[in-house]
Amino acid sequence: MKFFAVCLASALALTSSFTTLPAPATQSRLYSEVAEKETMDAPASTIVAAKGGAIQSFDDLKSFANEANPIVKYFDPMNLADFEGGFWEEGQEATIGFLRHAEIKHGRVAMAAFVGYLVHAQGWTWPFPMQMDGAGWPKLDSVGSVPALWDALPQASKWQIILAIGALEVWDEYQFEGIPESKEPHYMRGGQPGKFASKKGSIFPLNLYDPFGFNGRMSDEKKQRRLVMEVNNGRLAMIGIFGFLAEGAVPGSVPLLKGLIPGYSGNVMIPFEGDFKWFPGNMIADAADAVSTASY
Repeated sequence: MKFFAVCLASALALTSSFTTLPAPATQSRLYSEVAEKETMDAPASTIVAAKGGAIQSFDDLKSFANEANPIVKYFDPMNLADFEGGFWEEGQEATIGFLRHAEIKHGRVAMAAFVGYLVHAQGWTWPFPMQMDGAGWPKLDSVGSVPALWDALPQASKWQIILAIGALEVWDEYQFEGIPESKEPHYMRGGQPGKFASKKGSIFPLNLYDPFGFNGRMSDEKKQRRLVMEVNNGRLAMIGIFGFLAEGAVPGSVPLLKGLIPGYSGNVMIPFEGDFKWFPGNMIADAADAVSTASY
């Protein structure tokens, strides 16, 4: 019952994110004010996208926002998408690609994290040993909370996870001379944000999104609807997982989760806390201790 109570409380907390907000008074320096009103009222199906369905213009971005959330619509209080000159002076289209890719990527990670948190909160683990020597997985009952399960992993396990994610990131980002022609363009150079390299242009044996080609015949309209669903689910998952983490770090900070999430005394922002003594911060601390204890 506690598991279902957590799920219900999380769902209720997440729905608050769809309350009506006032439309931001942004002052764009890079798009036509005349086109803004027309774009806000246009459905996402009218978006004229570049290769792979990439959102290339500010008007496209606003149309997508209107489709994703007709209540809030476009919301950019910091004017990131119309930042003058774009991020790193790359221009507006590249900036929009960067922002879209970042949101989709973080949404996917958050969805995996949210489901993973619920699974681990039940104490479920793989049926086989964690290590070759037969050592088992950390148990929730022995560590006390879901984030503490990460702290209980061996150092080698943490590095395997970090390096695997790093390999995916490097392949997704690198665009130097000699890349396969079949590889998707970079999301800041006209490529589709959130689309990982296809099988033909990938170092991995299967397409990570559609490994068995089930979606090859999907219509563009259906792809657009699924993209909207993915973005919305990702946004909810980002709020959800941070709700779990906040309640664990500061009990009572999320009223709907009060008493449902065990406390966690560690720091989720320091994934290798206590594992190393040779990182720069620890090196400085060790050097200070050495100086303070030295005799002259």
